[in-house]
Amino acid sequence: MIEITGCGTALVTPFKIDLNVDIEGFRKLVKRQITGGVHFLVPLGTTGETPCLDLNERMSILEITVEEAQNKVPVIAGAGSNNTSAAIRLISEYEKVGVDGFLIVTPYYNKPMQSGLYTHFKALAESTEKPVVLYNVPSRTGCNMTAETTLKLSEIPNIVGIKEASSDYTQISEIIRNASEDFSVISGNDIETLSICATGGKGVISVASNVAPKEMSSFVNMLMNEDYERSRMMHFRLSELFVKLFMESNPIPAKAALSEMGYIENILRPPLYKPTKQTINAMKAIISELKIS
Repeated sequence: MIEITGCGTALVTPFKIDLNVDIEGFRKLVKRQITGGVHFLVPLGTTGETPCLDLNERMSILEITVEEAQNKVPVIAGAGSNNTSAAIRLISEYEKVGVDGFLIVTPYYNKPMQSGLYTHFKALAESTEKPVVLYNVPSRTGCNMTAETTLKLSEIPNIVGIKEASSDYTQISEIIRNASEDFSVISGNDIETLSICATGGKGVISVASNVAPKEMSSFVNMLMNEDYERSRMMHFRLSELFVKLFMESNPIPAKAALSEMGYIENILRPPLYKPTKQTINAMKAIISELKIS
């Protein structure tokens, strides 16, 4: 089992004007992330607008990510669903491409009880020999996975960590305190990276690193080295970016920023829509202030 630590980027998916996936644009984004020093890549999450991608598009995105990341950084593919058998099929398909592991979100909309969450994740973990990272984000799924359930799941050998985006620090702290040393608690919110890592978390799956991979990987390296004085300074330097990236639904601001820097077209698939002028201006100001290139 590989250990999931450091700064992982929840990759955006660029589109062309005709709404087709911008394959070459995506390849350039992946290369920029690797050059920027991120520690692992997470394609096909919510940030990648995955609910609006068909299977062929998903497979193309994974193939490019794996090809560019080979022997450099792990690729942890988003493979969640609110249908257990559908998630198992996704895992089976994605394994054919050679991904290194899977990020699996709690089932959304149907709101299973804790026993249902346990059996869901247990079935998914048993369907693969590769590492599984749980993902708890109740603001999007309408379903919170408790510390007790997470800790029970952490006993399954190939469940190696959790991306915690509940913003419930009491819950997150309980997981960190009681999980085994080889279980990674990863921040699911950029703004919480400092507090989670300072108390035993092992990194972040980041939206901000789409925009600022060098800065985010440097920030997390400081935290992993327990250099808290410098990491606090970097946290405050990047805080406005963390906040403004969610002034509209993710990934609208992130794509606006990447477009302003000339990396992609500022195109989203419906039902997401173009950013407001306020968001575009905010991204311009932050890019200028932080001197991101």
